[in-house]
Amino acid sequence: MNLWDVSYAISKFLMDIVNFIFSGILGLIPDPVGSFFEGIGSWSVSAGVVNFITMLLEALIIIIVALLNVIILIWIERKILARIMDSRGPFYVGPIGFFQNIADGAKLFVKQIIIPRKVDKFGYQIAPLIFVGSSFLILSVIPLSPGFAVTDSNGLTIPGGILFAFAVFAIAPFSILVAGWSENNKYTLIGGMRSAAQMMSYEIPMLLTVASVFLLVGSFEFSDVVSAQQNIWFGIPLFLGLIVFIACMIAEVERIPFDLPEAEAELVEGWTTEYCGMRFGFFMFTEYMRGYAGCGIATLLFLGGWLGPDFIPDEIWFLIKAYIVFLVFIFIRGALPRIRTDQILDLGWKRLLPLAVLNLLIAVAIKAAGWI
Repeated sequence: MNLWDVSYAISKFLMDIVNFIFSGILGLIPDPVGSFFEGIGSWSVSAGVVNFITMLLEALIIIIVALLNVIILIWIERKILARIMDSRGPFYVGPIGFFQNIADGAKLFVKQIIIPRKVDKFGYQIAPLIFVGSSFLILSVIPLSPGFAVTDSNGLTIPGGILFAFAVFAIAPFSILVAGWSENNKYTLIGGMRSAAQMMSYEIPMLLTVASVFLLVGSFEFSDVVSAQQNIWFGIPLFLGLIVFIACMIAEVERIPFDLPEAEAELVEGWTTEYCGMRFGFFMFTEYMRGYAGCGIATLLFLGGWLGPDFIPDEIWFLIKAYIVFLVFIFIRGALPRIRTDQILDLGWKRLLPLAVLNLLIAVAIKAAGWI
């Protein structure tokens, strides 16, 4: 039984309840009101409505699972960074400090939301929606296994899921620029402009590494990419591409050493300076959610996705690999200092881009030789 079957059974059960309420109870009301409710009841159980609700429920289940994993990843990062800094980290709230994230979220939830007087209110309010909403869209196209993915009634996933994921990833820097400009603060504006400049330096190398995977597979579907790695993970012959992709993904999710748009040591809190309360909490949580999505995409493209030992469920094996990639993110954050704006531009254009082109040539050679 896959995720579609489970979601469809739940949706059909819920729609049957709705039909019973409208037809059995409200249908007792004399016409024309009774006929109106009976029509709603029959419409609610139609195949199209049930299928639509099933797809929404699929996406909701995947997002809930992803959010639970994000909470775990935040706790893991805090504990590991604390050990790197010779500290204990979260300890007192819950078992070994696991509920510290819940306590921080509750604290932000009860804080007053203050909108500065001179901000551009439309941009100030729409930027968080774009940033958070686009990140949730990414999660909906990342499969944890063949049976744990958003599909239709025929078992087909969203066409071109990889292209869709990277297209949505590219929306976030735009929302950051809008937020930085609308806050009417020179520090937030600098942070937004840094995000736009940073995107131009890492986006092309990252897409070139993804293009090398497309070249070997000939498909834009995550399932096809994973199936093509039955014999060997792409991260082995395309090791350069894996390194470039991880570096670019760290810049994409704005983690140290590439967190220039925030740069709290020099820009207060960067582009989030004028946000407070739960809006600020959503920004912080979404950054980790994007990090989880980036680790999942790296796992699918280069580390064989859910392929692994038969005695381990596919979903667990996928999450193990994604956690390992996130551990790399954590150790890079703990070991390296933040770089300057000119350094990340030099790194992107003079280092990562040539390596990405070389990785693409390796993929061409492998494809021409018929090794994969």
